[in-house]
Amino acid sequence: MKFGKNICILNVGGTKYAFTREVIKDFPLRRVSRLHSCSSEKEVLEVCDDYDRERNEFFFDRHSEAFVFIMLYVRSGKLRFVPQMCELSFYNEMIYWGLESSHLEFCCQRRLEDRMSETFTYFSEDDIKAEVESRCEEEHVGRLGNARWLERMRRTFEEPASSVAAQILASVSVIFVITSMVILCASTLPDWDTAKNNSVEEHRIIEAVCIGWFTAECIVRFIVSRDKCEFVRRPLNIIDLLAITPYYVSVTMTALTGDNPQLQRAGVTLRVLRIMRIFWLIKLARHFLGLQTLGLTLRRCYREMVMLLVFVCVAMAIFSALAQLLEHGLDLETSNEDYASIPAACWWVIISMTTVGYGDMYPITIPGRVLGGVCVVSGIVLLALPITFIYHSFVQCYHELKYRSARSMRSLSSEFLN
Repeated sequence: MKFGKNICILNVGGTKYAFTREVIKDFPLRRVSRLHSCSSEKEVLEVCDDYDRERNEFFFDRHSEAFVFIMLYVRSGKLRFVPQMCELSFYNEMIYWGLESSHLEFCCQRRLEDRMSETFTYFSEDDIKAEVESRCEEEHVGRLGNARWLERMRRTFEEPASSVAAQILASVSVIFVITSMVILCASTLPDWDTAKNNSVEEHRIIEAVCIGWFTAECIVRFIVSRDKCEFVRRPLNIIDLLAITPYYVSVTMTALTGDNPQLQRAGVTLRVLRIMRIFWLIKLARHFLGLQTLGLTLRRCYREMVMLLVFVCVAMAIFSALAQLLEHGLDLETSNEDYASIPAACWWVIISMTTVGYGDMYPITIPGRVLGGVCVVSGIVLLALPITFIYHSFVQCYHELKYRSARSMRSLSSEFLN
């Protein structure tokens, strides 16, 4: 600092602090220490809000009470939140003065992380990106009538809560899904063949109408989508394709093979393709918040799910080897044949760790029973460790999707009133 007096005065929100130039040079706050390297008033005004040359006073229009706690950190090395002040507001003050979240005490770091996660829930990057794209799209479709019509169609088919027409369309789609699932489940009943022979045309018509609706819905959504490549890559759209395609494949194979009894393999293929229609149930994820929450949680917690799988596999390998040794390997005369191999013992380990206990196989020796008890307790502990992280992520995803749904309902209510 090549100008001013030896004593520097910091005026933060009306509260004044006096320091010497030497203290300013090595000040722990990055913004304050930058004052020492300033060689002109122009550079000073880039650091602070105003400057009084006569009194060598630097003005900062910032929160004075927050700066008091920051000064306590400078003196004692401990930084905590200001009582009755928003954690994010105090964090903004920290960033302004050159501090980071790592300077906070551990308890305050946890509070800040929780607060930031809540903020992410309600103002996530996806929401901001979608809102920006929506505004840009609205400005663009304001010029072109056809584009406006396509955008309305896209929102009607892709966003069930965007309008009254979208809700009606979603309700019809749900009815078709439920009808299709009822027919699929009823087709496995013993008396279904007799009922089908009596009313074969009715069953074919219902099945064809459901498939026709799903096909038309998928085609329309593909036509009105903004990005066709992105549409094809979406998981729900892939599931729609997997649910629709088996019907047309089975109809084609039936038309080609007819009732030829020699084509048993084709008959098995048709039954497999028919069961694949169970994927239609996943279509309900478009309309129900619970299924959307489950899918979003699994997508965000894949690391925790892998961790859970690794825990189970490691424990299963250890306990199955010990169980095979204690029940079958030590005493061949009174050996338990259910534990004749380690892969066979793996089944007992997995049902014991998950506390299912079918009772189809169980240890008969005292060491084996002790091992079984340890296996059950270990399973409870190992499964509970990653579940906590998955639970918190599930709650966060639920609040995020609930907020999006509430925002869509507010826009829907205003549209309905208008």
